[in-house]
Amino acid sequence: MDKVWLKSYPEGVPAEVPEPPWRSVRDLIEHSFATRPDVPAYTNMGKTLTYSDLNHLSMQFACFLQQELGLTRGERVAIMLPNLLQYPVAMSGIFRAGCVVVNVNPLYTARELQHQLKDSGARCIIILENFAHTLEEVIAETDLDHVITTGVGDLLGFPKGGITNLVMRYVKKAVPAYSFANRTPLNKALKQGARHKLQEVELGYADIAYLQYTGGTTGVSKGAMLSHRNMVYNVQQTLSWQAGVYDNLDHVVAITALPLYHIFSLEGNCLCVMALGGENVLITNPRDFEGFAKEIAKFPFNLFTGVNTMFASLMHTPSFDKIDFSHLRVAIGGGMAVQPAVAKEWKQKTGQTILQGYGLTETSPVAVVSRVGSEFNGSIGLPVSSTDVMIAGDDGNALPIGEIGEICIKGPQVMEGYWQRPQETAEVMLPGGWLRTGDVGRMDEDGYIWIEDRKKDMILVSGFNVYPNEIENVVVELDGVLEAAAIGIADEKSGEIVKVFAVRKDESVTAQDIIDHCRENLTGYKCPKIIEFRDELPKTNVGKILRRALRDE
Repeated sequence: MDKVWLKSYPEGVPAEVPEPPWRSVRDLIEHSFATRPDVPAYTNMGKTLTYSDLNHLSMQFACFLQQELGLTRGERVAIMLPNLLQYPVAMSGIFRAGCVVVNVNPLYTARELQHQLKDSGARCIIILENFAHTLEEVIAETDLDHVITTGVGDLLGFPKGGITNLVMRYVKKAVPAYSFANRTPLNKALKQGARHKLQEVELGYADIAYLQYTGGTTGVSKGAMLSHRNMVYNVQQTLSWQAGVYDNLDHVVAITALPLYHIFSLEGNCLCVMALGGENVLITNPRDFEGFAKEIAKFPFNLFTGVNTMFASLMHTPSFDKIDFSHLRVAIGGGMAVQPAVAKEWKQKTGQTILQGYGLTETSPVAVVSRVGSEFNGSIGLPVSSTDVMIAGDDGNALPIGEIGEICIKGPQVMEGYWQRPQETAEVMLPGGWLRTGDVGRMDEDGYIWIEDRKKDMILVSGFNVYPNEIENVVVELDGVLEAAAIGIADEKSGEIVKVFAVRKDESVTAQDIIDHCRENLTGYKCPKIIEFRDELPKTNVGKILRRALRDE
């Protein structure tokens, strides 16, 4: 195929990336341990772990998993943590033990958590104690053998860590009661692990690094198998795209406010910055924008990643004006489209253009990115190095330049498939290794990609995928509801919000009843904000509800 985008590449960016210097994510991490031992790696709540600190703590965690719990190569270990120092310790330790990371959203409801743990077959989980009560509800329905619990303050040192935990438990009462038969507090696990020596486990390109769960058109969450090859190549692609950006910097500092369990932050911040031997400043609660702004004002940061809603809200926070953006080299927006008005205001206030990034969980995630130093123009950018993009018609064949079709991606970052779901894998993979994204767009004569619409009925709330079937299934579980249809409607704050159309069989059911029911069974961002009752819903001649007709009203 004619790679027209290559003529638009920035100077110094190669058409193809060289083979990465790492054979696994573990190799990438351990390289920084060896070469940058005294450099800050992660900072959170005033506490900094150097690469040497992270090396020691993750080795202890790895030894605990391997020698105390008996976990072996390829077994799945779940991480259910917000952005805390515990996350990189756990992730690095899991890889050093030769296991697979299963990232879990801490805000999951019991139903969502049960599905992911059962589907992945995870044998062990490390979980923030604030959310342990949710796990307690469903642990009997999973394959978990062991639970490692941790408090917010566990790695903050003495006395701050202990005080923080006491405040969380007894002042804020943010830790509901829970009980597990096989439970080890994190600090105890680290002490036990310190008694052992790790048995080296061979890891290579083909081994699965992450089971990264994504929604599906049926509402069933699927585990994208992201291999070590997928991940290290995507790191190499991302860093190649930013060639020269961090030259003359001895120490790269990134603001990491998006959750590390999300693929965008995981790859773009956690792994890329570690590959550079840089520092991730972890923001645990980015929804507290005033606290967020005050925290990042303390750092001369060079990289800032976010979603449209985060950029918009942060700019309208009183303390925003106190933030020094003079060291910022790259700001990247992903997860959802950056609105032109937000991009314009950000450029005015910070002097930096927000680069658009595009990809999927299934592409590890980076596939298309705006040029560094370019002005915002609404496109999602150019395919990154070693990546092919095709605009395909319904027959799966490439369409001419300028025509609208489905965006398809091919490259070393494309997933190995969905965990134990060959049929679903076959549905998204075309011959030749092409991934069907489900997004509709076009490519212009210079190789820039423009998203026109979404082929799927997916709703995008603050960068998170929300699938209508899942919501509809929950709504109709409520007694008194006959039928339901969920759509996304535009929202200035979150990009889209969920609206549900419902047909009642019991007129006493209220909109609040539906919302309350959803809150019990769905993560917050999936819950509908608007309920509209109808006597009937538009349908095809075979009875399928026409969501598009509702959207087009």
